[in-house]
Amino acid sequence: MYEIAIIGAGAAGGSAAIFTAKAGKQTVILDSNQSGTKRAWLDNHYGTAGIAGPDLLATGLAQAKKFGAELIETKVTGITKTTEGFQIQTENGSVEAKQIILATGGLTSLAEEAGITTKDGTEPRSKKVFDVDAAGKTNVEGIWAAGACAGTSAHTIVTAGDGARVAINLISEINGERYVDHDVLK
Repeated sequence: MYEIAIIGAGAAGGSAAIFTAKAGKQTVILDSNQSGTKRAWLDNHYGTAGIAGPDLLATGLAQAKKFGAELIETKVTGITKTTEGFQIQTENGSVEAKQIILATGGLTSLAEEAGITTKDGTEPRSKKVFDVDAAGKTNVEGIWAAGACAGTSAHTIVTAGDGARVAINLISEINGERYVDHDVLK
């Protein structure tokens, strides 16, 4: 059983995975390879002179994998609560995890079936978003949401930051103290 499953490997999910894996949490990313960022050219992303969306995603996933995250390319078809966490059904089988971070972009239908409350979105492409608290928690204990599916702006710089923020909040809750991750030059 994984400690954390992240559904979606766009900027929010990839960023969350970097933090959870680097914090030593056994992390799996489940992704159907449909991120809207795959079609983007980014001239408005801090720290780059311009980058193709596929390159940004590949770099982020490589970082997450470097810290131990596992990527499974599959479509998630269902989420079921269990006594120890969740069983996540996919088109290729199932995965178990204690906690979930949803980073599904504009897709909310799967999680709605799992009982997660949604609300009207304010962004042009997000008609419905998950109703989350300030930490990123949904109404279902153990399921968190980050990025556009949680109501943030769909800009990758914003969704990546939100993925990191939600991951830090989840890690802090698991650890029982505020998690801080600052590297220094050697």
